[in-house]
Amino acid sequence: MPTLKEQLYECCITYIRARSFAAEEAIREVQTSANEETKSSAGDKYETGRAMAQLEIEKNTAQLMESNKLMNTMKMIGLNQSSSVHAGSIIMTNQGNYYLAISAGELTIDGKSYFAISAASPIGKKLMGLTKGASFDFNGKEYKIHEIE
Repeated sequence: MPTLKEQLYECCITYIRARSFAAEEAIREVQTSANEETKSSAGDKYETGRAMAQLEIEKNTAQLMESNKLMNTMKMIGLNQSSSVHAGSIIMTNQGNYYLAISAGELTIDGKSYFAISAASPIGKKLMGLTKGASFDFNGKEYKIHEIE
């Protein structure tokens, strides 16, 4: 049975793979559509369609590159324990549970919610280096760390 940390890690990897797949599929669809378009007597319409397709490809390529960056971030995250918050930590607070990895939103494991956040996010920056029992204010709320895994 994988540990909670391993399960959250895998959820983030799945999130990244889904984003990559969606971006790759969108690029394929746009390229197929652009290749099927034939040059008609309305040359400007053809050129406009090709330009729009190129913009769509560039947008999806940027999303694919972002997914690759996220995957590289995940590869650097360890599954080891520590007494202070670092990349890869699971932090339980009075305001919710967090997994410090990438910004992947809410993840649910065994009926419990964990928010996958980046170390570069505002709350991620506040959490970095803190230890069990530490408190901090964020967006007008008092957070107290109950546990770090």
